[in-house]
Amino acid sequence: MLNLLRLPELSKMTNLDNPNNIHVLRAIIQRKPFLIKTYNSFYNQLLVRIKTIPPDGKIVELGSGASFLKEYNSQIITSDVLPYDGVDLVFSALDMPFEDNDLSAILMIDVLHHIKDSRQFFREADRCLKPGGKLVMIEPANTCWSNFIYKNFHHEPFNPRGYWGFEEGGPLSGANMAIPWIIFNRDSELFREEFPRLRVRSIKNHTPLRYLISGGLSMRQLLPSALFSLVQFMEWLLSPLNPHLGMFMTIELEKVI
Repeated sequence: MLNLLRLPELSKMTNLDNPNNIHVLRAIIQRKPFLIKTYNSFYNQLLVRIKTIPPDGKIVELGSGASFLKEYNSQIITSDVLPYDGVDLVFSALDMPFEDNDLSAILMIDVLHHIKDSRQFFREADRCLKPGGKLVMIEPANTCWSNFIYKNFHHEPFNPRGYWGFEEGGPLSGANMAIPWIIFNRDSELFREEFPRLRVRSIKNHTPLRYLISGGLSMRQLLPSALFSLVQFMEWLLSPLNPHLGMFMTIELEKVI
């Protein structure tokens, strides 16, 4: 049954780390209104949280890939570790090409769980961000619902018993979707001890249904696009249960002196 829902385009993507896949991924997004509207809501979550950042620094999106966040703010510098067409800069999040205190914001969606050395990344974020600058990311959550979905219906590993990084795999094929939860929930005290200047301002679980129904980047959309508002309303009704049902979490960090 699951194979019937898989997008036929995936047969062209035999190597997940091939930068030419970007054309396939962008085409998938553009023909899935449910997915576009879900990403729109994600982008709004990122941008509303950086309204108070220092005005004189750069704003960088890490792992831009097929993102269209820059359409919301043309000043955003897009970047990725792979040389995708249309991305402004190519570099590793473990060695960012910016001066100390150069950035006002770092924005990320589904990137942290692909970074092999989270500690080195946070050291770089601490170095590059201005005081008052923010690191805002949307990542997989670890709830009863998301744990079931990710472990049974997603190709990436989801190991809540893991650590802050991993060794196997390439830039996209390597992953542990539970890393954000590991760092900011299971090991939250350790994070505060190691990175006291990266203050956690908020962590919010959300989106139990929309992304799943959209089919993401690998499955067919499960409902007609006209039902998006209904699904959004259902999520609003379910929002008190997001700590148990949310498939994603938005993490907001601010660099303090």
